[in-house]
Amino acid sequence: MSAGVEGEPRILLIEDNANLAYGLRNNLEIEGYAVDVAVTGTKGLERAQQAPPQLILLDLMLPELDGFRVLRTLREGGSNVPVLILTARGGEADKVRGLRLGADDYVTKPFSVLELLARVEALLRRSGRQGAGEEPLQVERFGAIEVDPRTRSIHRAGAPVAVAPKEFDLLMALIRRRGAIVTRAELLREVWQYPATISSRTLDTHIAELRRKLEDNPAAPRHILTVRKTGYRLEP
Repeated sequence: MSAGVEGEPRILLIEDNANLAYGLRNNLEIEGYAVDVAVTGTKGLERAQQAPPQLILLDLMLPELDGFRVLRTLREGGSNVPVLILTARGGEADKVRGLRLGADDYVTKPFSVLELLARVEALLRRSGRQGAGEEPLQVERFGAIEVDPRTRSIHRAGAPVAVAPKEFDLLMALIRRRGAIVTRAELLREVWQYPATISSRTLDTHIAELRRKLEDNPAAPRHILTVRKTGYRLEP
């Protein structure tokens, strides 16, 4: 475990591949992060609960307790720590499942260390800004949807809708535009704090999840619309 110094962002890396964990830890510590490494899901969950870090890097394929169960347990216990999934799986289903359980983002192995570091920095910066008064205070409505920024809650036809933190942030980014088009680059920069050089499928996955939860027919959305070759907009 990296002892770190006061003020260093603390990252918990839950990864059973010793070589990958060693390399990631070195790169993260070079960037100024204090890093704790857990090699099983059970140990990772214990450390996350006992001393919550500022960010968790979570592998999905772990001994004893897989990453999905670790993530579910954390979120059900009320933890809002940003979680970045590390997965060797190529299937979209695993990524979607992770996001539905409350992950903030994912990278697929093999990945660029520079891109991973950029995503880590972005998630930490975004989480540090939460509660800074960026959101409007009034309840927003479109169709049968009611969004309350003060409680970060969503209701559809009066029934509560559970959304992941980044899904809520993405919806608010669209709401703030009042029907104007928002480019993919703008959304990635605003919601994930990604630089313009990073392209991510995470945005598309989150849009698909919002449509699934909020639209009557996700395949033919009425409110969350795609603007071909540009981005998205919200139709009231």
